[in-house]
Amino acid sequence: MEDQEIIIQGITLAGKPFRPSDWVDRMCSTFASFGVDKQLRYSPYLKPKLVNNVRSLSVDMKLKQVNPEGFEQLIQFAKENQLSIINPAGEAVTIDS
Repeated sequence: MEDQEIIIQGITLAGKPFRPSDWVDRMCSTFASFGVDKQLRYSPYLKPKLVNNVRSLSVDMKLKQVNPEGFEQLIQFAKENQLSIINPAGEAVTIDS
């Protein structure tokens, strides 16, 4: 895959909003860790994003090399919940797993 980023949108392939509405925050928290200052730090590979007024999760493709199991978990989550996966240009992408 040439894209450096994929975006998992909080909208199903059927066009319905995904619930729970805080799923992006939950995913970011799952990959977060505590810094030396005891502050929770989100992974640099996941970022909440608003795309076309839809809460979405931006995934840096470097995550696939750094944490292949975590990347696979995100893709499986998106597939199981029939969430749209797009590139930054808004084009649908398919991730082989």
